[in-house]
Amino acid sequence: MIRIDILTNSPVYLVGLAHTLRNSGIQVVATRSSLKEEPFWLADALVVDAEALPEDGPRHVSAMARNASVLVVNHQVPEEAGAYLSAGAVTVVARREPAERIASAIRSVTGGADRIPEQVASTAPESTPGGLKDLKLSGREEQVLRHISLGMTHGQIATRLGISSHTVDTYVKRIRAKLGAGNKAELTRAAMLRAGHRTDGGTGHRAGQTATQVHVPA
Repeated sequence: MIRIDILTNSPVYLVGLAHTLRNSGIQVVATRSSLKEEPFWLADALVVDAEALPEDGPRHVSAMARNASVLVVNHQVPEEAGAYLSAGAVTVVARREPAERIASAIRSVTGGADRIPEQVASTAPESTPGGLKDLKLSGREEQVLRHISLGMTHGQIATRLGISSHTVDTYVKRIRAKLGAGNKAELTRAAMLRAGHRTDGGTGHRAGQTATQVHVPA
């Protein structure tokens, strides 16, 4: 089931939208009325009502888009759509559109399928290695996971990517949930398996790169 987080300052709009999305098989895992509230870390996509954003809305959309797919619902489509798309939003939908249209857009931006399969929470990564490469992660999550596969600590990853250790921890929690990694060993194994799918010749090494040895308990 697709999981979404909704940001809107309109209780009436929220009730109608949430009801339609749930009837469409989309799970609303969190609702927010202010940017002061953090998005739910396990959401596949964020539905952002432009009316809940300040004047520099695109800047906030840009920040949210670093962690998840963002769909903006806006009165001024297409007048302001370009600014939100340039900021990183995947799509912009007119607020006047039927909620069913927004549900369709959500399926589109999340690949139209469950990004966190129901069975993942109870299935260890090593039991389904062939499916790991098909689980969708954000660009930043892929970066963090790639560095994990190289044996780097959270602190080293934070320094390399220019973000805080707390932010790295948040990405790791999201990745573990999506890949079903119950502990550090499973996460490292999953990271190396995914890295192997992106390398040349099936050797688990990138071209011209020496493998970093990572000890993974049996």
